[in-house]
Amino acid sequence: MAHFAPPGPLGFGGAPLGNMFEPVDEANAAAAIDAAWESGVRYFDTAPHYGSGLSEHRFGAALRDRPRDEFVLSTKVGRLLRPDPARPDNPPFVDGLPFRVEVDYSYDGVMRSIEDSLQRLGLASIDIAYVHDLAEDHLGDAWEEAFDTAVEGGFRALAALREQGVIKGWGLGVNRVEPCIRALERADPDVFLLAGRYSLLNQPALDRLFPFCAERGVHVVVGGPYNSGLLAGGRTYEYQDAPAEMIARRDRIAALCAAHGVDIRAAALQFCAAHPVVAAIIPGAKRADKVRDNARLMAAPIPGALWDALRHDRLIPEAAPVPA
Repeated sequence: MAHFAPPGPLGFGGAPLGNMFEPVDEANAAAAIDAAWESGVRYFDTAPHYGSGLSEHRFGAALRDRPRDEFVLSTKVGRLLRPDPARPDNPPFVDGLPFRVEVDYSYDGVMRSIEDSLQRLGLASIDIAYVHDLAEDHLGDAWEEAFDTAVEGGFRALAALREQGVIKGWGLGVNRVEPCIRALERADPDVFLLAGRYSLLNQPALDRLFPFCAERGVHVVVGGPYNSGLLAGGRTYEYQDAPAEMIARRDRIAALCAAHGVDIRAAALQFCAAHPVVAAIIPGAKRADKVRDNARLMAAPIPGALWDALRHDRLIPEAAPVPA
């Protein structure tokens, strides 16, 4: 079957607008989404988890008056939000809405999640639904059982919603390769949102997952192309303080980029987008100027000599496609 994929190469990742790490006021959130639209972005991703519903509210408000057939919107399932006036912590998000997160990958839970998201967004349709964080690092020893629950429950619900035309496609939204491979073995997903597993710093998706996706006609959306900030000049990697070896690797890449007159951020974005299975990349941003920066960086010229140098120094694999 033909698998649905979002438009690219540049999309907009909605985690920062759920107050990731620090609060973002309503005016800046709206301005960031407006800047993405003005820059030509037509793919937007959000999730209930981001600020306990806050990101979905903000995307719905900003997109509601746009022509619905001109953009693609994805959100996620696997976490239900339950009212809780105590506003429980939901790291890495701060000052979220008064809901607690409840993990639920069942058939009924996924159906409820889609309905709830439509209400929060104030929209009549969602294009893509990703099963969120169905991976060992989030679920610990319970992840195998959770995956089986999702196969028998949530995956079946999403396949039914796709068949009914309620959504156009579904997949996983994860930061591990193995769940995506298992989903391809046991179901018929359309697209994966894979965060931090194909970047200028590391490429564990390259050898097994990407060829399997190509074989099945499944696309990938790359989340976290800056590895949660390290490739954009920050000190965090996978949402934590970056280990010394990753900082050293980033510094070696940055030095080669500087020697060739290239902004490392441009190299990071364009490297991710160059693989043929990648439909879009979705860097997040909290401010309009950062959104415009991402659009500019995607179009910045990069000499082929930089990619040759990165390969020569074994900083990117020989087999990794690079921009033409």
